[in-house]
Amino acid sequence: KSILKTNKTMSYTNASNLGVQHNEWLRKLEFYKEDLDILEKRLLEVSDKNTSTEARAGIEHFQNQFMIQRKNISELKHVIKRHTHQVFEDVKEHAGRVEEIQIGDHQKIDEDVTQFEKTINELRQEFNLFLTKWM
Repeated sequence: KSILKTNKTMSYTNASNLGVQHNEWLRKLEFYKEDLDILEKRLLEVSDKNTSTEARAGIEHFQNQFMIQRKNISELKHVIKRHTHQVFEDVKEHAGRVEEIQIGDHQKIDEDVTQFEKTINELRQEFNLFLTKWM
């Protein structure tokens, strides 16, 4: 629930919900980081058992994809932490409220986290098919 108040040309919203969502995003990203640890262990098992060119190509593909997703997690965490800091500074400056402009940044991060989740879930499904073939 946003409580908007207009102060001449500036709009503000209550900051408490933003912090809750920041923490939720960070917990999700930590979950996916741990999930990647598990997927990488499974990939190592496949690698130990299969030496064919086809299997090796799949193994390399997933190694690269897992590395990319770890980088995405790191970048998203950085963006979230930077936004948390900006919101905190805004809260201090505006007596517990943040400028409405911060909401646009917040919504963009929400979209980015949602897209990341979609991507990593598709990757997990693709990897499970790969495991079915090579385990």
